[in-house]
Amino acid sequence: MNNARLYQVLKGPVFSEKSQLLGDALGVQVFKVDGTATKREIKKAVELMFDGVEVAKVNTLNVKGKTKRFGKSIGRRNDYKKAYVTLKAGQEIALEASQDGQLADVSEETAVIAPSTSETANNE
Repeated sequence: MNNARLYQVLKGPVFSEKSQLLGDALGVQVFKVDGTATKREIKKAVELMFDGVEVAKVNTLNVKGKTKRFGKSIGRRNDYKKAYVTLKAGQEIALEASQDGQLADVSEETAVIAPSTSETANNE
């Protein structure tokens, strides 16, 4: 297992009510992962991506895509694999979603750009 493969395992975090409750109560983080990823690969990928984090266990499940209608035609959403990563006691991953859909680790310093004001926005 090389590092290039481990960087492709995690697709992104899952932000839902259930994942937030699990994260707050039990220290469980939820990620969308590659469909062919194993539990060992997921564990090593999380420990590689987030320095100083130790994983206690990993539970995975395959989520089947929903069937949706688009007018007269019937379509189907993609299937994906989801991983529930339980961290060891006292460990925490602080994630926040950015507007472009990329992961941002809160522990890193991020620059906040203030919105610019223009004459048309003032409605004067």
